[in-house]
This record gives sequence, structure tokens and C-alpha cells, in this order.
Amino acid sequence: MKKEQKRISVSKLARAGKLANTGAKVGANYMKHYAKRLVSKDTDRSSLDEANAKDVYEAFSELKGGPLKMAQMLSLGEQLLPKSYTEQFAQAQNRVTPLSYPLIRRTFKKEVGQYPEEVFEGFSTSAVNAASIGQVHKGSINGTSYAIKLQYPGVADSLKSDIRLVAPFATRMLGISKAEVQPYIDEVEHKLLEETDYVQELSSAERIIEGCQHLSGTVFPQFKPELSGKRIITMTWIEGQGLKDWIDSNPSQEAKNSIGQRLWDFYQHQIHQLRFMHADPHPGNFIITPHDELGVIDFGCIKEIPDDFYRSYLKLLQHGQDLNSKEFMDALIELGLYDDSAPKKERELVLGVFREMFTLVGKPLFSERFDFGQDDFFASIYERGEALSKNSELRGLSAQGSKHFIYFNRTFFGLYQLLNQLDAEIDTSNVFPREVLRKSA
Repeated sequence: MKKEQKRISVSKLARAGKLANTGAKVGANYMKHYAKRLVSKDTDRSSLDEANAKDVYEAFSELKGGPLKMAQMLSLGEQLLPKSYTEQFAQAQNRVTPLSYPLIRRTFKKEVGQYPEEVFEGFSTSAVNAASIGQVHKGSINGTSYAIKLQYPGVADSLKSDIRLVAPFATRMLGISKAEVQPYIDEVEHKLLEETDYVQELSSAERIIEGCQHLSGTVFPQFKPELSGKRIITMTWIEGQGLKDWIDSNPSQEAKNSIGQRLWDFYQHQIHQLRFMHADPHPGNFIITPHDELGVIDFGCIKEIPDDFYRSYLKLLQHGQDLNSKEFMDALIELGLYDDSAPKKERELVLGVFREMFTLVGKPLFSERFDFGQDDFFASIYERGEALSKNSELRGLSAQGSKHFIYFNRTFFGLYQLLNQLDAEIDTSNVFPREVLRKSA
């Protein structure tokens, strides 16, 4: 764990100033890069990307909250950012510089009315892990171990202004204009604000756990409501390793396939039965127990799937093997992915691109089994995604897609990445709506 952070900027002015200073550092990095280019034309961008990624991440890490959450989200987009950025930003998942214990102790007292040592028999003064919105400590009561998640001071209050301050960084890194992403900013802001409401998180966790507790080999914590509130959540401690550390421990292929299957079944069940899903599938949110069970430990980012969106998505799947069918076209229109009133050139462009990407990304959905360890499968997605992101003809199109795709697609792609990291080959034929898909094939 890195050195602890003894203070955190909470005022809008201080946070804006920190980002401005970071912008100046990035500018200086560019000046150094261009100076090197004058000396040697062979100088590439790798050192520039590394310097910028380091400076931006350090600033985001110090600010925490909205900026750091943006870094965490961007770390899942390897096809969008240079590797230097995704490697740095991946730290936002659970390797953030934690706040010092005196700050956390005061936060605990404010939320609970007592200091940690007055409640717990043992309470770790150092964070067990730290992420974008809060950090986790370990304590015990009557021999039972608990994970205590405490939110960083000022995070919720500064979130809206943070998003507006950070947006220019993100749009510049992604090479897109603010106007292109403006329709989706409200959806992102709404979900991030939900993540700062731990009362809402506790309610969401109970809903998912109740709906998924029958899933074999998947375990969940139990919550302690009397020691939970708007800025604190207390839950039973699940022993085991974080998913990334578990993968690094070189488990057997059989074990990796088993964990991959549990992840797949967990998400498919939420989508098709609960219509309410855990929308933050990164390694820091999962624990592998000593018995190779999948432990789900964070429920901050949850996406409710509206019935109309689900029906259109299901129609897309049911007719996804006949890309020219009327039903498939209707689903595209309902989901806002295709505008049948647009000029012919635009319609042909959109259809060509969507059919190509759907055929590629949808392969696991139309297979009896799928090997997510196929690096060429992911390389194809990254390469095609990068090419499309640079296609100026696709910008400003009349059909942009439902806002619900922001977290829906993010969840699916995050799940795909986890399965790829596991190198898992799994059964993709045993989940709903597989029976319907077979009938329509």
C-alpha cells in the first residue's frame, strides 16, 4: 500500500486548482516531447503517454471521488486509450493512496457517533484497500470479522462539479468533442451520485443477494445495518484473494473455468431474471475464497434495466442470427441504434458498422461454449473499435443509441475482460434466453 494521504481537497476552488496544475504539467510534457522530436524524428509517443498518464493519475488519486471514478471507468477501455493510461488508471480499482487513520477515525465518529475502537474489538488503522469513492478497514466484534467501507470526506458534495471539471480531460484523451457525449453525461452523473449513497447501496445489495443467493458457488457478505449509513457500510468479511491476485497465483485451468462460469451465470441471471444488475465488473469487486467460491463484495454501481429496453434487447438477441430480418431492424430502431428516417448514406453506414460489430462481439452469445482466452478475439474487438473511433463519418449521426447502453455495454465488456483475464472456457448455452435463441435460429 502506498504512503497515506493526510488531507483531501474538498472545495471546488481547490479541486479546480489541482486539475489546472495537472494541465500545466501535461503541457510541459508535450513541450519536452516536441523538443526531443527536434533532435530525433524517431522519438515515439510512448514516453509522452507514460508521463501524462502518471501526472493525470496522481492528480486524480489525490482528489479521489469523480476524477478517480472516471479513471476507473476508463481503465476498462483498452481499445480507447494508450496502454500507459489503462495501466495507470487500473490502480483506481483498488490500489489508491488511502487516507490517514485520523481522517478516517473522524469520519467514523461522524457517521456512527462513536470512534472505531469503541465499537470494534480490533480495527485496522491502515486501509485494507482503497478505491475511488472510499476505502475499506477490517474490524471484529465477538470474534466475527467485518469489512468497514468508509467514504472519503467531501466526495458526494463535489461530484457534480468534478464531472464538469474532468470532462475536458476525458474528451481530449478520447479524441471526441463534448457535444458528442453531452446526451450521456446526465446518466453517468446520476449513477455516480448513486454510488456515493451507501444507504442506496445497502438496499441494492440486499435486492441482488436475495435474487442470486441460490447460485451455486457464489457467496455474498451479510450486512450490519446498525453500523451502516449514508457514508459507511459494515459487512461480514469474506476470506480469500482478490480476483487479480488469485489469477496471479496460477490456479488450475479447471478452477479458472469454474470461476468464469460463475461470473457468467451471475450476470446472465441478473440481466434476464432480475433486470437489475451489478454494473461494475472489475477485479477489485470480487473475492475468490479458499474453497474457490466467487465472492461479490461491492454493490455501489447498480443498473436497473427498464422493461422496454430489455424487450428490445431480447428481440435483438432472438433475431441476431438474421441481421436482415424486419424484427432485427425493429429492435435497432427501438434501441435508438438506427434512424430509418436518416439519409440513405447514413443508414447504410450505420447498418454496416453495427452488423459487423454485433457479429463480432456477439459470438459468445450464439455459441454453445466459448473460449474467452482467445486473444485474437479481443484483438479484433480492440482494433475494430479503434478504427471506428477515428472514423469521422460516424460522428454526429442521428442515431446514438439508448442512454441505458452506457452501463449495459460497460458491464458486458467488463465481464468479457474478466473472463479473458481468467483465460476461461465456459458453457454459454445454459442461460436464458438460450431456449428462445435456439427456436429462432
